[in-house]
Amino acid sequence: MNRVPMTLAGETTLRQELDRLKKVDRPRIVQAIAEARAHGDLKENAEYHAARDQQSFAEGRILEIEGKLSNVQVIDVKSIPKTGKVIFGTTVDLVNLGTDETVRYRIVGEDEADVKRNMISVGSPIARALIGKEEGAVVIVKAPSGDIEYEIDQVHHL
Repeated sequence: MNRVPMTLAGETTLRQELDRLKKVDRPRIVQAIAEARAHGDLKENAEYHAARDQQSFAEGRILEIEGKLSNVQVIDVKSIPKTGKVIFGTTVDLVNLGTDETVRYRIVGEDEADVKRNMISVGSPIARALIGKEEGAVVIVKAPSGDIEYEIDQVHHL
């Protein structure tokens, strides 16, 4: 199987979600099913069907997380020597050469990506254009609105 890169924070978040699903949500759902069964006729018992749907979702999510964690390759960028090169996990300050605006992105795994928090997936067009480049390099990102030129201002190991 292919190893899936993930930051240390991303792995911690997934493990916490898995722990919550197993130790908090699963027992709560089992209790809700037991209470709904006690009400009698299961065919027309909306509470029972809702609890079973919750159980199905939770068990599916547990399997999904366990699968991801079994293939994860945790990369702690803080332990990697700083070279000024953009690699997985680094935080990059970019200057848009067309507008002179500065933006900061952190390159993370697919499951950790959150554009609102400027965390972009390693598979995104911007990240693919940046990986392997060094501070001071100019990169062209192929965006739906057209090509955008960025200069890599700084690379941080945060």
